Amino acid sequence: MALTLLGQQSPLASPVAQLKILREMTTCPPFETQLNRIGLLPLRATGITVFQINVGKLCNQTCRHCHVDAGPDRTESMSRDTAELCIQALAKTDIPTVDITGGAPELNPNFRWLVEQAHSLGRHVLDRCNLSVLLLPSQADLGEFLAQHRVEVIASLPSYHASQTDAQRGEGVFKKSIEALQLLNRLGYGQPGSGLSLNLVYNPMGAFLPPTQEAIEAQFKKELLAQQGVSFNHLYTITNMPISRFLEFLLESGNYEQYMERLAKAFNPAAAASVMCRHTISVSWDGNLYDCDFNQMLDLPVDRNMPAHIRDFDPAQLAQRQIITSNHCYGCTAGAGSSCGGVVTV
Repeated sequence: MALTLLGQQSPLASPVAQLKILREMTTCPPFETQLNRIGLLPLRATGITVFQINVGKLCNQTCRHCHVDAGPDRTESMSRDTAELCIQALAKTDIPTVDITGGAPELNPNFRWLVEQAHSLGRHVLDRCNLSVLLLPSQADLGEFLAQHRVEVIASLPSYHASQTDAQRGEGVFKKSIEALQLLNRLGYGQPGSGLSLNLVYNPMGAFLPPTQEAIEAQFKKELLAQQGVSFNHLYTITNMPISRFLEFLLESGNYEQYMERLAKAFNPAAAASVMCRHTISVSWDGNLYDCDFNQMLDLPVDRNMPAHIRDFDPAQLAQRQIITSNHCYGCTAGAGSSCGGVVTV
């Protein structure tokens, strides 16, 4: 069964269909059973330190592991009105970090305005960048803009080998990614003393958990410097979530049940206690509120007793909300844990 066809949605791409698969097509115990066993049910937020904004699903790439199901044909895009509501909400808080994602967030017409406004509020801004977007003619000055506003770039690069990167992200993407990394290096990103952070994200190529983050970071640093002259600050390992295109891959390859069992057996109570949703709020392109970007893609909004839209943002309420969970949450709690900032335990 297929969830997507070359980036185009099919009926099984619906959140309802995915949740049904995650709940019913596995012998793993419900995720909530594990939380109850370790005394974390119900899981609750511990505050909000990350204000994550997903500005839409438009992207210049169609990556096979993408949990957003993003691509060139997607039309979901945050409007200026919703972007303004985000900044208004942020201004009423002391939340230190603004994490802008997509799609390729830079393709949203309000991306630069959001960066400028968040920067002017004294917040640390993250840009989750696919790298190749930096080479588009329409984005010729994007690197300079990011550097000017001291934006931390978090860039996806699944391998330092061209064949493996292209297999996951599309033909020719590795070459473009390296060109973009070299461009960022020339601007000072990833260079000692510059204050411009360049961090890479590694997702496994198949149905297995990522290797030790520290070890693969050292390997990437060695190989990229030797082969491409590229430097970066840190590498984050992120477990592939069993949703969207990666769920499609698991089903088509016959690895779904095995992968779910692997995640469940690797459940780590320490990782569960430190999951990113406990200190993050996620705003969708249409302004709805979610506990994380993964819940957003499965259409699992914040608890029904909480403000549901950014126009009603109440940081005090949301900072102590109950987190909505399902079996996909095993992906964030396996092994050393997984988050938008890499592992959550050592």
